[in-house]
Amino acid sequence: MALPGMNIPTEFPHFKLVLVGDGGTGKTTFVKRHLTGEFEKKYEPTMGVEVHPLDFTTNFGPLRFFCWDTAGQEKFGGLRDGYYIHGKCAIIMFDVTSRLTYKNVPYWHRDLCRVCEAIPIVLCGNKIDVKNRQVKPKQVVFHRKKNLPYYEISAKSNYNFEKPFLYLARALAGKRELTFVEAPALAPPEVTIDAADQARSEAELEQAKMVPIGDDDDDELNM
Repeated sequence: MALPGMNIPTEFPHFKLVLVGDGGTGKTTFVKRHLTGEFEKKYEPTMGVEVHPLDFTTNFGPLRFFCWDTAGQEKFGGLRDGYYIHGKCAIIMFDVTSRLTYKNVPYWHRDLCRVCEAIPIVLCGNKIDVKNRQVKPKQVVFHRKKNLPYYEISAKSNYNFEKPFLYLARALAGKRELTFVEAPALAPPEVTIDAADQARSEAELEQAKMVPIGDDDDDELNM
C-alpha cells in the first residue's frame, strides 16, 4: 500500500509524519539529512509538499515514516487541513536562534490537535550549533505544559537526528523496548557541535525539569 502520490511499495509498517514549524527553522534541511528519503522523495502538487520516505531498521523489523514537508509553503498563510489529515505522528520544530519561532509553537500545536486526535508529537529545537542562541534551554517550557518530549537538535551536524524518530516509533508501536539496530544513512555533517557548549545546555535542560512551571496557558516566552 502507498500513500496518495507515492509509488513506493510499503510491505512493512508505515506512518504519515507531519513536520510543522515556522519557515526558516530548518525543517527541510533536517528531513533531507536522511539520504534515502531525499533520493526517493515525491512531490504532491495538489498539497504543495514534498513527501520523504524515511526508513529505519528496528529490533522488530523495518518501518517507514512518510515525512510530509511543506518546503516553505507555510510562509504563504496557514496550512490546509489536508496537510494534517491522516497524520499519525508529528514533529514541531523551532529555531533556538529565533524567539519568534518558539513563541509560535503553540499555534502549530493547536493546529495539529484540532485536526489530528491524540497523535504522538515531538518538539525539537534546531540550530543548536549556532553561537547566537536566543532561546535558552531553561526557557523552553511548552513541552512540559503539554507533556511532550523535547530534543535539541542540529540538522547540519546530524546531532540527535534519530531521537525524535525513535520516540515516535516507540509510541506508534506501543513498545518501549524498540530500538534502532542500524544507523540511518545520513548526509555527512556540514558543521560540528561544540561538545562543551552542548553539555552545558543538556545540563540546563535537566535542571529546568526541577523548576515548577506556571498554570497559566499564555505560552509566552518569558525573557
